[in-house]
Amino acid sequence: MAGNEANRVATRRRRQLWAGVLALVGLVLLIIGVTVADGIAAWVEVVVAILLLVTSYIVQHLARRETVYQPDERR
Repeated sequence: MAGNEANRVATRRRRQLWAGVLALVGLVLLIIGVTVADGIAAWVEVVVAILLLVTSYIVQHLARRETVYQPDERR
């Protein structure tokens, strides 16, 4: 049982790390797309940034849901 719990914690932390990386990359692309890029490149960067931010939110939600709604094994 302890090995399973350690696996669950490691998976949650890995998902949260990936969510943070995706959010950071998304924010950087969003800033570049809004301030520096011009024309079609700006729109592409903004769309990709928004997709990365949404993906980051979904990954964070999955990691949190796994923590909050984990089955009670004591029953």
